[in-house]
Amino acid sequence: MSHPKPLTSETINLLRDRVSVRKYADKPVSTTLIDTILEAAFRAPTSSNIQAYSVVVIRDRSVLKKLFVVTNNQTHVAKTPVFFAFCPDLSRIQAAMTMNGGTIVGNNLECGMVASIDAALVGMSASLAAESLGLKSVMIGAVRNNAEETSRILNLPTQVFCAFGMCLGWPNESPEQKPRMAQAAMIHHEQYGNHEGKQDRAGMLNTYDQVLSAHYTSINKPTNTDSWTHDIAKKFSPEPRQNLRQELKDQGFFLN
Repeated sequence: MSHPKPLTSETINLLRDRVSVRKYADKPVSTTLIDTILEAAFRAPTSSNIQAYSVVVIRDRSVLKKLFVVTNNQTHVAKTPVFFAFCPDLSRIQAAMTMNGGTIVGNNLECGMVASIDAALVGMSASLAAESLGLKSVMIGAVRNNAEETSRILNLPTQVFCAFGMCLGWPNESPEQKPRMAQAAMIHHEQYGNHEGKQDRAGMLNTYDQVLSAHYTSINKPTNTDSWTHDIAKKFSPEPRQNLRQELKDQGFFLN
């Protein structure tokens, strides 16, 4: 009995093969490349054409060294050829409101969510566009370790904050791809909880613990037998970035 060939495309292959790369060749990323990547990324979906995002492009070593400190001394942040800071940005909405006699000051959770989702869609689109040109990247959420300091480093005005960054360059390593959790754990049919095969959550997590532990062992990375659940529990207890809500509020994002 013949089996249908798996569906594929250039884009699907890019996503299937994607890995986070933290070591880059000593080779610049040209302005033309940067402009091309961002031009494509800015075609990402945006809520009601609001386009509530900005991207700060950083190549200055002195700025990268400051971000290196904020991001808990991640070496690739200091050494990356280029760093994109993806920022939810409500300032242009405020300008439009002012021009029409209104204000967005005291904006609610929806405004913050719209801007954050817009920025995330642009970030992933930029990553994919870069991959298609042979560049590699890694996302950096640690800019939120101190959102206030990151805003100061990037000279962000009120109503703008950096949600995440991305290191980008020509790859100088080929890391093993980290296995993902089985699709059945994350796909629900018609209603939440209706998984293929009716697998229970604990069983799926135990299976993934074993798969991830085997992967880490194969690349000589220290791990536990309950690799994923152990690391997740450790990561979120105590609560990380406890000052973030106030820092974003100070930047003009009222996420409540």
